[in-house]
Amino acid sequence: MPIQNIAHVEFHCADADKTAAGLSADYGFTADAPVTTPDGARTVALHQGSIRLHLSSAASPDHPVAAYVARHGDGVAALALGCTDPEAALERAERHGARVLDRAGRLIVGFGDTALRLVPLREDAPSDRPRLLDELDHVAICVPAGRLGDSVKFCEAALGFEMIFGEYIEVGSQAMDSMVVQSPSGGVTFTVIEPDTSRRLGQIDEFLASHGGAGVQHLAFSTSDIDNAVRTVRSRGVEFLTTPGAYYDLLAERLGATAIPVETLRDLHVLVDQDHGGQLFQIFARSTHPRRTYFMELIERQGATTFGSSNIKALYEAVERTTS
Repeated sequence: MPIQNIAHVEFHCADADKTAAGLSADYGFTADAPVTTPDGARTVALHQGSIRLHLSSAASPDHPVAAYVARHGDGVAALALGCTDPEAALERAERHGARVLDRAGRLIVGFGDTALRLVPLREDAPSDRPRLLDELDHVAICVPAGRLGDSVKFCEAALGFEMIFGEYIEVGSQAMDSMVVQSPSGGVTFTVIEPDTSRRLGQIDEFLASHGGAGVQHLAFSTSDIDNAVRTVRSRGVEFLTTPGAYYDLLAERLGATAIPVETLRDLHVLVDQDHGGQLFQIFARSTHPRRTYFMELIERQGATTFGSSNIKALYEAVERTTS
């Protein structure tokens, strides 16, 4: 199939230089020299492992980049999908109903104001530079209630993806539906989530209201050593969500032995889940976004191929146990 990977992520920011400096200092990204386009947008490209982030800002309030930031705050404006044949990918997407925003740039409507750009595959030279993060594991996308099914159908028909996982998740009186779609190559994974509006308002409703519609809630970056990655970025000032001790008290009963010792997980506040392939370790950075929308996840897979959804229920039960 034409779509192979996520070539880069396009962020629109109020201040690209400041945001790039923060990601470099905190997470170890390397920045290329800034580039200013003729129309006044300033872009800084960051890279680490196979991850590529393009951060753009604009001084003029009527520039499309500034207009995006005014509507949503800093966020993911486009996902660039690396294709073996971008023109064929565009033709397929349009044939299956995708709306083209910029034909020359092969840009199509994706999820709300987060567009999809179909680009040639990168030809990166191998790098032996030490790194904390390796690749973009998955993209979590929130859509309004009632839009999940159509979003998945769009990914299947227009992009050639397959639905690989689906789950209805209840968290106390809140609930959400999620489906995971993936390119046949395995190089692109979207976790698409909608709220259940028949239940109490929750974090997905809050994202949609604060962000102003559908969009990327978080990016999950994989690491081969989550212990080192968390300790390193935490020492640089990054704050992560904390986990009640009762969650770790219940781990042996829920999962049995864990590949990373429970006391290490407790110290780091790292979550663990398990499927037929192995274990998954994950932690979520506290959002620094003024609207408390976008955030980042660090993830280490030791054979697991799913997405840690059991952690949501386990966390809730742990909180209930500490407050009962």
